[in-house]
Amino acid sequence: MEVLLRALRKDFPGILFKSSDDFYWSPKENSVYYTDAKRKSDLWSLLHETSHGILNHKTFGTDFELLQLELAAWEKAKRLAVMYHVVIDTNHIEDCLDTYRDWLHKRSLCPSCKVKCMQVNTATYRCINCNTAWRVSANRHCRPYRAKINS
Repeated sequence: MEVLLRALRKDFPGILFKSSDDFYWSPKENSVYYTDAKRKSDLWSLLHETSHGILNHKTFGTDFELLQLELAAWEKAKRLAVMYHVVIDTNHIEDCLDTYRDWLHKRSLCPSCKVKCMQVNTATYRCINCNTAWRVSANRHCRPYRAKINS
């Protein structure tokens, strides 16, 4: 991990790297937060979060945009991995993307009739089947909460 961190710091001086309890990209601080490497996948996470920074990912407006950002960061991480002689397991990438896909799917299910629906705006969905509207949390690290909106 230390060798990769030194190389990333040298190659991307505009990105700050800060030790943390978890891996994540903070666009507000222009920082990649990382943990001490305990598993091979930690190197992959470091490359992925660094990719968000390189790609200048800021915010997303819709669930679909979030998935696009995650996919782009993994594609960039695969290219970085080649540069730094790291092999990322493609199953790991798909597992990570599946967590987003599953979360997004659960958010999009109508709480009344369970039909999969489209997002209206950042925090709102509306069912095309029964016209129920609901709000969702933007927090990707909590359960996909759906609160019906009184009409």
